[in-house]
Amino acid sequence: MTFARNQWYVAAYGREIGRELFARTILGEPLVFYRSEAGEVVALADRCVHRRYPLSESRLEGDTIVCGYHGFTYDKAGSCVFVPGQALIPRTARVPSYPVVEQDSFVWVWIGDRDRADRALIPRAPWLADPAYTTVSGMEPLAARYELLVDNLMDLSHETYLHGGYIGTPEVANTPITTEVDEDNRVIYVSRHMADAACPPFYAKSTGIDGRITRWQDIEYHPPCLYLLHSRVAPVGVLPEADGSDPHGFHVEVVYAITPETEHSTHDFWAVARDFALDDQEVSDFLRESNRTVVLQDVTALDILERVIQAEPPDYQELSINIDTGGLAARRILKRMAAEADDPAKGVAV
Repeated sequence: MTFARNQWYVAAYGREIGRELFARTILGEPLVFYRSEAGEVVALADRCVHRRYPLSESRLEGDTIVCGYHGFTYDKAGSCVFVPGQALIPRTARVPSYPVVEQDSFVWVWIGDRDRADRALIPRAPWLADPAYTTVSGMEPLAARYELLVDNLMDLSHETYLHGGYIGTPEVANTPITTEVDEDNRVIYVSRHMADAACPPFYAKSTGIDGRITRWQDIEYHPPCLYLLHSRVAPVGVLPEADGSDPHGFHVEVVYAITPETEHSTHDFWAVARDFALDDQEVSDFLRESNRTVVLQDVTALDILERVIQAEPPDYQELSINIDTGGLAARRILKRMAAEADDPAKGVAV
């Protein structure tokens, strides 16, 4: 699949980028990031125009990068401001710069036409920067195409089989889903509400619930990058109040940013924000380790699947069933986003 380039993608957590040069490849583009002396994040192409030496292997002087090979020096906009051995700087001595927005603990970057880089198009994950929530987070590299991770997250029935002992119980696979697709705003909603389910260790140990639970999984996917899972658990039979309040429920906002590195590798950013036990470090440590274990189980499975797919003939026909409706909708929207003609209103381009 061709990438939808005129879109925002998560490049890093804000905490990853400081006054050291930081390299990351996004949509096949090698980029270098750093914070200016004023604290703003800068993103440039990670190649010197002279002999293509990686700028990330160079050094930062003030707000300029000095190439570690021959000394070409670039400002925050990517313009070359010094060339060794001559006063005249060639007109073409510049590297591309990329629009960047720091929001909800993420650093978002725009790879496409910079004139279309409207920050209002960035979907929100406000819990990650909300003092009413405590968040644990991380990122794992995936040696598989990003569409496989989208498929994985849109169909949570795999929790029963792949993540048993952590977050999976039989009820997840056995409960039907509802799927809604907002074609205009390109948002996909998949819901699974379990009225009477076993409480998996992920929630039993973090909430202290002893016994069966009501469990809600409400997915909200904003293609191509942001995936939100609104998770609610409570003792069985306990539902939100008529006014919408939910004093007896435990709420977890699971956030994934799905950013292609190359056609066959992905940056798998994950975060878990909770509205309970906010100051309990043991709960934070448990959720961090448990969720990372779950993510790594997905990574192992998807890395295997990528190798299988690359070995299969291109006309291999998959079988899809009811639980695949969300994933199939995501495939359709991603394909359209990558293929359609320029649309300034939606910021999409071929």
